[in-house]
Amino acid sequence: MLCCIIGLTLMIPGLALFYGGMVSVKSSTNMMMMTFGAVAVVGLLWVLFGFSMVFGTSYGGFIGSFTEFAGMTNLLEPMTTVKGLPVSLFSIFQALFAAITVALISGAVADRMKFGAWMVFAAVWAILVYFPVAHWVFAFDGVVTENSVGGWIANKLHAIDFAGGTAVHINAGAAALAVAIKSAMFGQLRKPHNVPLTLLGAGLLWAGWYAFNGGSALAAGNSAAIVMVTTFVATCAAVLAWLAVEKVKTGHVTGVGAASGAITGLVAITPACGAVTPVGAIFVGGIAGAVCVYAVGLKEKFGYDDSLDVVGVHLVGGVVGTLLIGFFASEGMPNAVSGLFYGGGFDQLWRQAVAAGAVMIYSFVVAYAIAYVLKKTMGIRISPEDEEQGIDTKFHRDSAYELEFA
Repeated sequence: MLCCIIGLTLMIPGLALFYGGMVSVKSSTNMMMMTFGAVAVVGLLWVLFGFSMVFGTSYGGFIGSFTEFAGMTNLLEPMTTVKGLPVSLFSIFQALFAAITVALISGAVADRMKFGAWMVFAAVWAILVYFPVAHWVFAFDGVVTENSVGGWIANKLHAIDFAGGTAVHINAGAAALAVAIKSAMFGQLRKPHNVPLTLLGAGLLWAGWYAFNGGSALAAGNSAAIVMVTTFVATCAAVLAWLAVEKVKTGHVTGVGAASGAITGLVAITPACGAVTPVGAIFVGGIAGAVCVYAVGLKEKFGYDDSLDVVGVHLVGGVVGTLLIGFFASEGMPNAVSGLFYGGGFDQLWRQAVAAGAVMIYSFVVAYAIAYVLKKTMGIRISPEDEEQGIDTKFHRDSAYELEFA
């Protein structure tokens, strides 16, 4: 678990590079700072009361106690949680889940959102959305204390989400859609300024995702090993599927397409990694990779500006992966549930659909409300003039590259 925490931490620069390479050269530093800023603010909130809201004894299955583990002072004693792990270790592992989830949203507002507004949004969304939803999904009865009661998705609905397809990806993707709608662009066409950076970031995220998924087994055992296999093969399938569709659509295969395909496969397999066989994982990754190529084009059809395709990759990819559990889950895998194709009928499928729908609707509505209030008060976006000049030099005095020519 200590190694997994290091792996998750490496996802922070991974996400910063992945997003930073895809934006304009004039806002690359800003994009990376949005990732680091989100991690910093969510990390503090997690220690103060976030962990308690997620894993404290539940109020009706919807939110944990605000005070039970406030400040985490009572978690520093030699108490244990699932599989004998110190609660403090489990807590920092989950803290990185929370921080990365919030940081994912920033890709939907690249090149245009005020940094101060972003930091406020990140803090408020974490409190009102991520912490409650993570409680629904990750707080199983008796996780932290023997008699603790957890969230409704985990313990009542019994939907499967091994490592965060709903709580992380659908959650962040729905919020990204809401905030993209409330911070519409001025019509500029943006191209990635540094594709190698994006590919490097995708590679770091791929490596960190083994900690993301494998670490969710909470032990270095057979379940973690199986999860890492399914994570790997689904990602490979998604890359190939994305590139194949891209070739058919445009006649080209691109570096950004390869990076996006990899992330799509990782997103889709996240909820399913403990439920499907390696062959099932190929189908999960392949289907997601093909579907999400088309999903990223929805922003042009419906007129919302999701700068870095958070909606098309994380929301749609998360929904696809969550629902495909209902088809490809195999009882022989760690989650021990059978889907439709393995004789389980539709029972697991409807549970997956309810979980995905509930998280998507809740996150979108609350995120939209937060963005609306911010727009009416401190304002969300920079001015057209500042956007033209570039966020990096205007607001941060840190341009990504200092080029001097003799």
